[in-house]
This record gives sequence, structure tokens and C-alpha cells, in this order.
Amino acid sequence: MTGETTVRTAVRIHGRSAQRETVRALLDGLRAHSGHLVVTGEPGFGRTALLQWAARSFRAGSVLHLGPAPDRRVPATAEELLGTLRAAAGEAPLLVCVDDAHLWDAPARAALGRTAGSLHTGGRIGLLLSVAGHRAVDPEYARLPVVRLDPLAASHADALLDDVTDGATAPAVREQLLAEAEGNPALLLALVRRLSPAELRGLRPLPTPLADAGTLAAVAGRALSGPSPDAQDLLLTVAAAVRASDGPDVDTGLVLDALRHLRPESAPAPAADPLPEALAGAGDRLRFHSSLLRRTVHATAAPDRCRAAHRALADVLEAGGRRLPALLHRSWSLSGQEPVTGLADRLAALAADGTVPASPLLRTKAYARAAELTADGPGRAERYTAAAEQALLAGRPDRARPLLAAARGCAAPAAVRGRAELVRGLAELRDGPVGDAHQSLLLAASLLAADAPADAATATLAAAVAAWAAGDLPACLATLSPGVPGPVGAPGTSGSPGPVGRPQAPGRCPDPVRDHRVGMRALLEGRLDRAAPSLEQVVERGWTDDRPEGLLRSASAALLLGNVDAARRAGARALAAARQLGSDALVPQALEYLAYAELRAGRHSQARVHAEEGLCTALRAGQRNTAAHHRAVLALAASIEEEPQAVARHVAAALTTARRHGLAQAATLAEWAAGRADLGRGRPHDAADRLGLLVLPGPGRGHFAVWRLAVPCFVEAAVLAGRPEDTHEVLTDFAGWAAFGADPQAAAQLARCHALLAPQDRADDLYQRALARHDEAGGDFERARTALLYGKWLRRRRRPREARGRLGTALAGFDRCGAGVWAAQARAELRALGAAPQARGAGTLTRLTPQQLRIARHVAEGATNREVALTLAVSTRTVDYHLRKVFAALGVRSRLELARMVEQAEQDQGAGRSEKTGAQP
Repeated sequence: MTGETTVRTAVRIHGRSAQRETVRALLDGLRAHSGHLVVTGEPGFGRTALLQWAARSFRAGSVLHLGPAPDRRVPATAEELLGTLRAAAGEAPLLVCVDDAHLWDAPARAALGRTAGSLHTGGRIGLLLSVAGHRAVDPEYARLPVVRLDPLAASHADALLDDVTDGATAPAVREQLLAEAEGNPALLLALVRRLSPAELRGLRPLPTPLADAGTLAAVAGRALSGPSPDAQDLLLTVAAAVRASDGPDVDTGLVLDALRHLRPESAPAPAADPLPEALAGAGDRLRFHSSLLRRTVHATAAPDRCRAAHRALADVLEAGGRRLPALLHRSWSLSGQEPVTGLADRLAALAADGTVPASPLLRTKAYARAAELTADGPGRAERYTAAAEQALLAGRPDRARPLLAAARGCAAPAAVRGRAELVRGLAELRDGPVGDAHQSLLLAASLLAADAPADAATATLAAAVAAWAAGDLPACLATLSPGVPGPVGAPGTSGSPGPVGRPQAPGRCPDPVRDHRVGMRALLEGRLDRAAPSLEQVVERGWTDDRPEGLLRSASAALLLGNVDAARRAGARALAAARQLGSDALVPQALEYLAYAELRAGRHSQARVHAEEGLCTALRAGQRNTAAHHRAVLALAASIEEEPQAVARHVAAALTTARRHGLAQAATLAEWAAGRADLGRGRPHDAADRLGLLVLPGPGRGHFAVWRLAVPCFVEAAVLAGRPEDTHEVLTDFAGWAAFGADPQAAAQLARCHALLAPQDRADDLYQRALARHDEAGGDFERARTALLYGKWLRRRRRPREARGRLGTALAGFDRCGAGVWAAQARAELRALGAAPQARGAGTLTRLTPQQLRIARHVAEGATNREVALTLAVSTRTVDYHLRKVFAALGVRSRLELARMVEQAEQDQGAGRSEKTGAQP
């Protein structure tokens, strides 16, 4: 019998900092003027808690609570309501909190909505409403500013769980609670409350299902009250259909066909009829506004009606030839009396069949259901493990972890336990402490060595990646040594697991894995002569590989060799292959390789585009470690632009994860970005202090493979700060790195550093040598930096004509690559020479990145976001994101204003060309 734990009240609101800042701005503004705000979110997301927090936080005046209780009289008109509020306020500010404002009747909602629009006419009244997010917004509130409560992020849900249980939850129980709650704080608390202390500590098995009908219904409250029988059937059929779908929505035609099977005596209402308020329709798709309501509908339905809905869906899907989802629904339609052994085998076989069209997420569900129907322990463990592998491939580590917990409760052979440990290690590598991931993956390699050597190689490779990400060079070398189980490969140049996105087929051991291992270890030992041939073989084989794992390995090897063009090509192909495979887990990693390659090539704008998309996909896939690397790339890209706030934001976010999870490489990149931003903004002392911690010998030195990249910035900062003596030791090491040949920019940067430190009679020659090396290596930004320093040196040596040429070249280079903060330095130097370069970017298209400019021009021509996405081969979400950035950068509020600005800018540009050439318009 399940006990019940007394859950103490959380001491603080978790994960709502952005929403609280918005509410706080409303409260602070009431000292001077009125304001209004709507808080919305699904049941259980904390709307009431946020309003209570606002009421407790308001100190400038009094608080009035209004609600739909029967004993409270709400004025029928806006004029009456506004008069009542003004009378209650008097001379002081007043905060009015209206919880569940959607429950007011129509006249009262209309009065409230009009009152919100009239608050500016007098007084200092703040109107804070909460409305349910599981339904369409009432038209009376549609024009009011909204703050939306989303599901809690994993870290915040984890903190909430610790807060209410004092950290007493067993790890396996914690994983299942967090997965079952799906970021809903009220549901998480209800689940904890349902468990006994022994169950929370893992001393007794958890109840099944963990979130039962009563728990779900209690959290959902009145949100599902009152639907008609027809509406109940529609809700149930949609909820049942979603169980075997790839996302939160389902095909309307499938639902209607299933309803005809479910109720043959009466035809279902057409899809155009008004839907129940819990459902939303978009085109030919149906979905629930709330995941909680969908689960509640399914859990609280009568068992025979629920089985009938699944049976109807199975019949329709079978008729359409969709075997895997049809069999899944057939399994859910069983009453418990039918034999299930054959059905479990068929489900597992279909899930394993690569010729059956299905996403990794659907295969996860099929394997998990097959495991539930499997009687013997080893078979059940193997199928739960296979489900976890597919969940990881789908980018859902939150689903993989409870499946692994279920597998761990069954007896299983070493090979199955090794596969489970491999999945766990990979999940931790992407979203957990990398030191823990390293140990899990080494254990996996040991368990897999005898029966699955190829999988052991994958585990060993991932263990090396974990050591690399942690900056643990001895552990990385030890893991790559020949004595470790399996022919291992090398980790990616970044902290993400390059070619370990999914387990290899047993017995498969391609040559590139062995070559990568040999080359990587030789590179870490400083033996480029032995590393280059092996790594070049890996790069070459990437040309004929169509698997994202092999392509990511090729990109990694190319980056290690400094061949950024090959890395970009392999990364782009890996991205296309991952998308074709449907792997949400591999897409963020492919984008990371692309972003890093663009960054190494000096293409900061392109690196930013890939990192922005990579950050979004990594967060959606639950890969906080990968997201931290994308944040670091974004910080480096922003560090050359005129966006100090963006640098600080990305650095802080990257370091937060890096410190929690031991990501030494991400931390080093982020700190380098912050130091480079200081240097670009004329703060050499701050830059030298920050970068010195990264590059100078000592316990705080940065990641072993990254800190040298920051040396040129440190040398420049130290010289400008009057501390040239600090550079000698580190510059000697950097000279060895440049001679190593793995960084195409290093030779030119070394010459520039020597020029900064050289006596006057040698500096001129060194600067010219550096520029010549830049011409060989390419890269606008680094060449422009050298030209800027050379121009400064020439100006101070009273050689104005030569200085003007170098500074003009630097300015053109910075403008070309969007390095606004460095372009400002070049303009300042030119003005000091008496030149007056035209200031660019003030309200013009030069504020935009190349990708933003392309999108702006397409939109100005009348293209929709979807059409732009198809033209540029990006997602609609990416276009939406960049278009918001365009609007903010240019200060426009509509597509029409944008079109006018683009047209005017192009006219001005054309006029400028005509003036220069003497051409007539």
C-alpha cells in the first residue's frame, strides 16, 4: 500500500526569474503610473503562486484581490469597476490581483478588459490577471500584455524537488519523478506527496502508474469539467492518438475516421465545428492546449472506452498500412486477458526494422511497450535498453533515464547492462557532470568488451570525449591508450560527442575509428608527424560516408588538423544526414562543429547563425552541455560586435553550466570571449587580468587544447597595459604551437605578437611579415587586427600616409566581417590622423549580420517566413528568430516599415555609387 509524504512548502519560486522581472517592472512602475499584465499558463504551472508572490512583494501601496467567488459582487460595467478601483486606491498606488479571470462571466470579463485599457486616465492602479493557458485566450484579454509560464527546465525542477524533500530522493526515483512531471511544478509536488519516505529513498518499488488518474485530475482541477459525450469521445480519441504520434498534434482525418469506428451509430461532428476548449486546431492537425489535460483525459476515461478508442485507431492505421503505430494501439486495446507474448515480439521486431518508416521517438514507445509486455527479466531489460537508446537518439534524455531505471530492475547479461550504461553515460555527457559521464562510459566499455567490441569502442570514445570536455589531459590519454577495451576513436574538438550519437551495430569496427584513435593520441602527445597521416585518412573517408557519426568524426579530425574548410564541409553534410535520420540528438552537435569551424575560419557571422540554431536545438533536446558550447561560440562572435550585453549574457549562461558540470573547454572559450570583448572596447587592463588567468601557468590555466588560442589577445592586452614582461614564457609556448601547424592563423598571430614586443627597428618588418602570413592563411578579422595595430604603430611613429593606408584596410576588413567594436577603434585612429571616415550602421542595414540581411531583403520583397525558410534552406523557427532580431536592430515595428527601409537603403547605396562614378540616375 502506498504511503503519503508530507511535502513542505517550497521556500521560493523556482525557474520563473524572467516572469518575476516582468511582474516586478509592473509593480515598480505603479509609483508613477498605472499598468496591467496577464499571467497565463497551464494548470499547475504556478499562476496563483506568481500572483501571491506579487502581492507579498508590493510595498508601495495596498493590494486588492478580486475573484469569481459567488459572494463577491463584481461591477457590471467598466465605468463602475474603474470607479471602485479608484476609490479603493485613494492617493496611494493599488495592486489589483485577479486570479482565474477566465472564469468570470462574459459581461464581467468585458468590463475587466475595458477597465484595463482605461487605467491610464488617472490614478496609479496595477491590474495583474491570471488566465488559464489550456484554452484559447478570451477576446476581452487578447490585447493585454502577457507573461507566459512555461514548463520548468530540468535544473529548476530538480531544485524544486530538492527544496521540498531536502535532497532525500534516490537518483533513480528522482529521474522517474522529473520525467513524469514534465516540468509541471504542481504535478511534481503531487507525485512527491503520493509517495512514502521509503519509496522516495528507493527502498520500496514505486506505484504503477506513478501519475495515476486521481493525481492528474487533482492537478487539472476544473479544466475538463462539463464536456458533452461527443466532446468526451473527441478528447479521448485525440489523447489516445497522441500516444503513438511523434509530437503533440495528430492528423484530424485520423481522429475523425477513428471516431466513425468508435461510434458507428452517429457520425462525428465535422472538424470545422467548435472544438472543446481544451483542443486547438491548426490546418489539418489537432492538439491539446495542455499536456496535463491530454494525460488526464486518457487516465480518467473508462477503461473499456479507452481500449475502444485505441482499437478504433488501430483499425484505421492498419487500413492505411502504418504497421508500427497500428500495432502500438492494438497493444493498448488489450483488456489483460489476451496473450501478449507474440505481440511483444512483433512490436520489438517492427521497432528494430530499419525499413519500417518511424521516428526514433515512435521506436522508443514501441520498445517500451514491448518491454512492458515481456515476461522474462533479461528480455525486458534488453527492450527497455533499446527504448532508451532510441530516446537518446530522439534527443529526449529525460525519457531515456526512467527507461534505464526500469531496465536496471531486471536481471540482464553483461552486454545489455553495458549498453544501458553507455546510454546513461552519453546522456550525462550531454546533460550532466562530465566526470560522472567518464566513469559511466568506462564501465560500459568494460561490460561490452567481450560480446560487443564495436559498442565498447563507442563507449571508450565517449569516455575520451568526457575527459576532453573536462580538460583532463591524463585521463584523455589514458582512455585513448591501446589497452582500453575496443578500437577507440578521438573525441570531437569541442566538448560534444562527435561520432557517438548512436550505438554502432555489433561487430562493426571501421578503419576510421582506429585511425582517429591513433591520430588523436599522437596529437595530444605533440607528435604531429604521426598524427597527421592518420587524421587525414579520417578526413578523406568522410567524403564517402553518409552517416552523421562518420561525418562528425571527419569534421573533428579536420578541426584537429586545422583544415577548417574540410571541417565546414563535413559538418554541413553531417547536419544534413542527422536531419534526414530524424535525430534531434545529433543536429545540435553537427551545428556545433559547423559553428566552431566558422569561428576558426574567422567567419563570425556564419558561426553566430549556426550557434543560434544549435543553441535552440540543444535546449529542446535537453543537452545543456552542448548548449553551453553554443553559448561560448555566441559569446566569441558577439565579442567583436557592438553587443556588450550579449557577450555578458552568453558568457554568464555558458559559465553557469560549465561550472556545474565541469566543462573546462566551454569555460575557457567563454572567458576568452569576455577578455576579447574587454580588449575590443579599449580596456586592456581588464582584458590582461582576465586572459592572464587562462594562459599563464598555474592551477587556473584554461583547457589544454584551447588556452593557446587566447594567447595573441593576452599578449596584445598585456603590452597595452604596460606589462610586456608577463608575456615571455607564454609566448615561447605559443611559438611551439605555431610551429606545430594545427592552427592556420597561429604563424601570423605569432609575428604580430613579436611585432608588439619588438624594438622600433624590427617591428616594421615583423608587422609586414604578419600581414603576409595572414594573406596565406585567410581570415578577415585577424588580418584586420594586425593592420589596425600596424596602423597605430605607424601613426605614433609620425608616418601618417602609411598609417592611413593600413588603418583604412583594417576598417574595411572589420566592416566586412561585422566587427563593429574594432571598426570603432580604426575610425578613432583615422580621425586622429585628420581623416573623417563615414560612421556606418546608425539605423541602416549595416547593423545586420549577413544572414539577417538576406532574410530582411526576402521579407521586404513580400515573402512569408515559410517562403524565406524554403529559399534559404533553414527552419521557419530560425527565420522567426532572425526577423525579431532584424526588427530590434533597425527599430521597425512592421514588415511594411522594413520594406521601406530596405528600399531606401538600396536607393542610397545606388546613389552613392552613381556619385562616385559620375553616372546619371
